[in-house]
Amino acid sequence: MKTKLKYFLPVAVVCIALFALKSDINVTPDADNAGLKLPAGFGALKVAETGARARHLIVTAQGDIYVKLARPNKDGKAILVLHENADGKALLIGGFANYGGTGIYIKDGYLYASSNTEVFRYKLDAQNKVIDQDHPEKIITGLKMGREHETKSIVLDNAGNIYVNVGAYSNSCQEHDRQLGSMGIKGCPILDSAGGIWQFKANKPNQTYGEGVRYATGLRNVVGLDWNQQDNQLFVMQHGRDQLHDIFPDMFTVKQSAELPAECMYALKKGDNAGWPYMYYDQIQHKKIMAPEYGGDGKKEAAGNFIDPAAAYPGHLAPNGLLFYTGNMFPEKYKNGAFIAFHGSWNRAPEPQAGYFVVFQPFKNGKPYGDWEVFADNFAGSPQKAESGRADHRPCGLAQGPDGSLYVSDDSKGTIYRIIYKK
Repeated sequence: MKTKLKYFLPVAVVCIALFALKSDINVTPDADNAGLKLPAGFGALKVAETGARARHLIVTAQGDIYVKLARPNKDGKAILVLHENADGKALLIGGFANYGGTGIYIKDGYLYASSNTEVFRYKLDAQNKVIDQDHPEKIITGLKMGREHETKSIVLDNAGNIYVNVGAYSNSCQEHDRQLGSMGIKGCPILDSAGGIWQFKANKPNQTYGEGVRYATGLRNVVGLDWNQQDNQLFVMQHGRDQLHDIFPDMFTVKQSAELPAECMYALKKGDNAGWPYMYYDQIQHKKIMAPEYGGDGKKEAAGNFIDPAAAYPGHLAPNGLLFYTGNMFPEKYKNGAFIAFHGSWNRAPEPQAGYFVVFQPFKNGKPYGDWEVFADNFAGSPQKAESGRADHRPCGLAQGPDGSLYVSDDSKGTIYRIIYKK
């Protein structure tokens, strides 16, 4: 991509339900646009300060928002319920549930939510309220969880299927994870139960791997994913591998390790293989490169039936949220394009740390089209905080409101943002 950057767990998970502003209420942005830098015509407000690490979130047609947090609140509540006043600020009014996870989604009268090993669903009433908060139905169980990339993101299609990311509990499937010079395990046994996307039935209880389908493999870890309604296809954002220089200092400079590999968007079909751990995508050479753990040297192209990314972004920015915009509030250029929430890097030294923003990727006919651009910036608080990795806020989840507003969660301090277009 031509666009340049201007600057640069096992966790328990909590869900938050918020009552969002309905579209007939005249929303006013905060005086400072909630501290964000936005394109001309846009404004932002802080809907809530949850005080916890907000992960993914959804907004219902009635204006309820469900937000997952990385840890329960001080009372141990896993689902907090907040109600918003006319000024757009939400007040805590209750809470329930206590299991961890990241994924959350609403489809066909159910709220789906994941722990790090299971997926549950709750029946909703006609107003999209959970009917029985204490007795969710378990639809998937026994998912693999390791010491990293353990959270399970979810999305549903239009044919009764649910898709679950099972992250690889490894950086690059080495014999000794992240250790100097350690080579890759032949055949990478991790891929049998992790490092990919699994497809299950959305309405069948207690499914395990044997009843699911390994829909796509070779994906190190996916946190942001969404179903593209325009071409009826699953799109995901992969977190690329780390530490090329640390593990193979004779092959890669520290600068190369800071910039590579790309964070990739993939358009997936059943049976696709994105190539992890055997390869990575080099966005500078625009090539699929064989991983050093499997005989690569930073130049040798990968051999195998591995799919190309739909789009590629700078390394280590950590894409945690993906949303296809289908609303009518924003200008026409945004319709059916993708918003991506980049959580921010930790391993770009000696280059500046980067990310901590939401970008927009234009689409045409269901495919990426043209250069991406930074849409919402300054979550970090200042360029200096971003460059040092000391960000005040880190974007994580994205959701579209019933009026076309864009909601963004922050899993650092727990702020919930709402971005509107001022017509």
